[in-house]
Amino acid sequence: MRIAVLGAGAWGTSLAISLSTNSNSAHQVTLWSRDPQHVAELASERVNRRYFPAFSLPDSLRLTSALDVAVEAAELALIVVPVSGLRGTLRGIAACGKPVPVVWGCKGFEARSAKLPHQVAEEEYGGIAPCGVLSGPSFAQEVAQRLPAALTLASHDVEFSRRIAAQLHTARLRVYSCSDIVGVETGGAVKNVISIAAGICDGLALGYNARAALITRGLAEIARLGLKLGGRMETFMGLTGLGDLILTCTGDLSRNRRVGLALAAGRPLPAILRELGHTAEGVHTAGEVLRLSQELKIEMPITKAVCSILHDGVPAREAVEALLNREPKTENY
Repeated sequence: MRIAVLGAGAWGTSLAISLSTNSNSAHQVTLWSRDPQHVAELASERVNRRYFPAFSLPDSLRLTSALDVAVEAAELALIVVPVSGLRGTLRGIAACGKPVPVVWGCKGFEARSAKLPHQVAEEEYGGIAPCGVLSGPSFAQEVAQRLPAALTLASHDVEFSRRIAAQLHTARLRVYSCSDIVGVETGGAVKNVISIAAGICDGLALGYNARAALITRGLAEIARLGLKLGGRMETFMGLTGLGDLILTCTGDLSRNRRVGLALAAGRPLPAILRELGHTAEGVHTAGEVLRLSQELKIEMPITKAVCSILHDGVPAREAVEALLNREPKTENY
């Protein structure tokens, strides 16, 4: 299969490496970056030193900074850019004039509009070609190492999701198909916010009991919002809900968890993000999730506490104490 991976950050580079080196497939992969200088560095060094310095790029991996070149022969475009870049990338593909099927790997809500990625895609690419989302518990570094992982490919087009999932599926990267694109995207977006809270919890040394409680009630917030938006409960119990939530709340490779750890230590957010060097989608998603929950009259206290720390300057310990001192309630979703 001829695949254009659009976005040469850590996750895009990881997928490009994995899809290029799978011995069970004949994928011809082109990795695109909009920065010509970055592409020149990749081509000369065959290593992505900006985002992924520990892994060499396969000799078969093609590189380009021209979007039309990346998609002209592609049978599938994998968009692996932050949510903020999804709309522009889709417009660029549409302008190329080729109806290439598209799958995106970004997680979050679009700033200001609070739209999920599939809603952005419907506006910019609807009716051009089949579309879907690839999501699930997956650290880029481990995928590049070809350690086992499992993902979900969701689309309103059931035949498309099954066909592409089967073509991307390998013994090391298992890909399941799904039709609940709303549930998959909601889980992928909100878990990043809960991960920041988990990092704060661990940074304040509140213990494993508190972390388990936080993850469980975080899942309740994900499901509460996702069900209201039209997702299905079984999706939130699966890879893109519970699975991704556990990984990002407990794994040391989680960027959002690292943000939470630094916030617990009293570090200012701008300095944290500068040192991180990568996008932590939960920081940008938290405000949109809170605003959407308020519009829909959905209670999301963990999200609200995270936003108070990120955007209102409330000290982490103070926000946690307020969360712990809420009135007891019946456990439900």
